[in-house]
Amino acid sequence: MTLPTRDTVVTYPSGSVREIATVLHRESLPDGRVALVLDRTASHPVDAGWPDQGSDRTTLVAGGVSVPVIESIVAATDGSALHLGSDIPVRKGTEGWAFVVAHVVDEGLAADLPDELEVRVDADYRRALSRGHTACHLASLALNAELAGAWRKTPRADAAGSPDFDGTAIATSTIVENGSVDVYRVGKSVRKAGFDPSALEDAEGLAARVAARLDVWTSEATPVRIESEGDGLTDRRFWVTAVDGTEVRIPCGGTHADSLADVRSPRVSLVREETAGAVLLTMRTSVD
Repeated sequence: MTLPTRDTVVTYPSGSVREIATVLHRESLPDGRVALVLDRTASHPVDAGWPDQGSDRTTLVAGGVSVPVIESIVAATDGSALHLGSDIPVRKGTEGWAFVVAHVVDEGLAADLPDELEVRVDADYRRALSRGHTACHLASLALNAELAGAWRKTPRADAAGSPDFDGTAIATSTIVENGSVDVYRVGKSVRKAGFDPSALEDAEGLAARVAARLDVWTSEATPVRIESEGDGLTDRRFWVTAVDGTEVRIPCGGTHADSLADVRSPRVSLVREETAGAVLLTMRTSVD
């Protein structure tokens, strides 16, 4: 087997949870596991560059054999070696490199899999992550809108036209089942950009206003879609919906709900903490 020369074809952006695939490459890893690279997959991988949404729960099936995937990981190759996760030495889109999904399985089970197999994704777990990711995007837009008056300068705008607090202050974002956890750091650079941290002092009141705005946005079954520029792993994709009558498009490589009604009235909490030289704000969202 030779290393692939093009990106893995991915079908999870369209909502697929099953795919027939061919194994292009098998590679033993130092920890006793094996990485399988397929020509196409329905399994969403974790990306070390921005690991907000983790790996799907996936099984590889063929001829009555079912092998659980320990983790699906973004990997890259220039034809000479396979680099997984944080070991990838180049940026996405680098000429001469293919970006692929490595399906990591137990070494003792890998030999039972033929080269033609089926990728099966846990649909319930996928739906829970997709709802959490959609709620995360909506909550960030609502938080930006509620903090619009806290800027002394005109910062860059978010996809809905509000000053982009989320994009300016985000430190970490984690998608969980039916929710998300976002941590914002308001330090010297954010204050220099013109944001007044006193706007975060009443975190409970701010959370209530964000939740009220989300109640309005999710009260109708506004469609959500993913627009893709291609079917390859690194082709650009956008999360698209509408809020307050305005279409919003956010670059995103994750999976999502099909309608804002799927995340109706998400709960929001905000916790403010003082640290050395900065204010941390943690936003948690969750949907039933």
